[in-house]
Amino acid sequence: MEIQRTKIVDIFDPALVGKKVCVKGWVRTRRGNKHVQFVALNDGSTINNIQIVIDLEKFGDEELKPITTGASLHVEGLLVESQGKGQNVEIQAESIEIYGTADPAEYPLQKKGHTFEFLREKAHLRMRTNTFGAVMRIRHHLAFAIHKYFNDHGFFYLNTPLITESDAEGAGDMFQVTTLDLDNLPKTDDGKVDYSQDFFGKHTSLTVSGQLEGELGATALGAIYTFGPTFRAEQSNTPRHLAEFWMIEPEIAFLQLDGLMALEEDFIKYCVKYALDHCADDLAFLNKMIDNSLIERLEGVLKEDFVHLPYTEGVKILEEAQQKGHKFEFPVSWGTDLASEHERYLVEEHFKKPVIMINYPKDIKAFYMKQNDDGKTMQGTDVLFPQIGEIIGGSVREENYDKLMAEINRRHMGTKSLWWYLETRKFGTVPHAGFGLGFERLVLFVTGMQNIRDVIPFPRTPNNAEF
Repeated sequence: MEIQRTKIVDIFDPALVGKKVCVKGWVRTRRGNKHVQFVALNDGSTINNIQIVIDLEKFGDEELKPITTGASLHVEGLLVESQGKGQNVEIQAESIEIYGTADPAEYPLQKKGHTFEFLREKAHLRMRTNTFGAVMRIRHHLAFAIHKYFNDHGFFYLNTPLITESDAEGAGDMFQVTTLDLDNLPKTDDGKVDYSQDFFGKHTSLTVSGQLEGELGATALGAIYTFGPTFRAEQSNTPRHLAEFWMIEPEIAFLQLDGLMALEEDFIKYCVKYALDHCADDLAFLNKMIDNSLIERLEGVLKEDFVHLPYTEGVKILEEAQQKGHKFEFPVSWGTDLASEHERYLVEEHFKKPVIMINYPKDIKAFYMKQNDDGKTMQGTDVLFPQIGEIIGGSVREENYDKLMAEINRRHMGTKSLWWYLETRKFGTVPHAGFGLGFERLVLFVTGMQNIRDVIPFPRTPNNAEF
């Protein structure tokens, strides 16, 4: 009778020492001599391997020949305290079943250094490496932390549509969704595409945000959050952009600017602390191999109160830095949309702590943000982090119908696809606010990785939809 499998993450329990155990996993390395062989086995449940000790008097050479890096094994044996360095316990193998082999001449993840660029081409296998196994486990824990935070704070999880006719941010760059025959498009009398013959009877795209629908939920349920994939068809081939990415977007009725900033800070500190508390081994590995200041930086976020910085004051700081000789790639002046280099200067060099920048010029922010009494600025809130720049973008939403319509008209935006959104300002409107957190940017910060393509299992970028 087969012994019940123990995951490797649980095999280091001192209570199991002296007992017969069963583990299953993939071979990381094999070494040894003519008397004994040592196999490092990993099943993905932890960064740590379990050492399998194989006495060659019990196993034949032909039987062991297929055990190479990448092969998958089922091992049963006695768990004992280890006599060697590098591990506390090991398994003295009594039986070995080989599930699958991996020809060393073909298996691409042999024991040597691989560039992240190479591993992106092997995304079907890269999660077996130490680095990407650690990143994906941390990604899981952060996702769980997000759901737990909002559940514990009385938010309701709302599923907003992936297919929409509205562009939440008015920025364009959306992926179109259609069932029309692209080689034989139906046309109207004036020569335009006749979308009345399309599946939804209108022009539709993949969503860039669930925010607008989230506001509908907030004005009914009080506090909601979304957590799902979003899409943007920008030709941005940079380490900070993906065409398909995950967004967390809470929306809260009866919340104003001070409360929004408090929520943003509390939420992101909770996520960072959850990772420190639940991903210690993986973070220690990444701190050693990727960024030796990672854990210090994460702990620093928890220690500091975030700076609340008006945009106008932030621009003055940046202009003074320019005057003193600091070279920015993009010059800054009041009214410009700040680049990542500006945001990072404020966080990393000037304040040396996270910053929540508020009250942006209305011409560089979305139409739905609440205007301040000065008529020039809006109650936007961007949370700026070291290494990343903007990690959260939020705002108080304009709840007044007339003011919202005036801004839409000023921007020459159509309202046909927004009638339902505008009606929430007619029927029981309330002050409300919310924010959006790009999940991959959070994972990027917590793991210390440098490219956003390395914190999502299968990145979607311009000219790349592999796997």
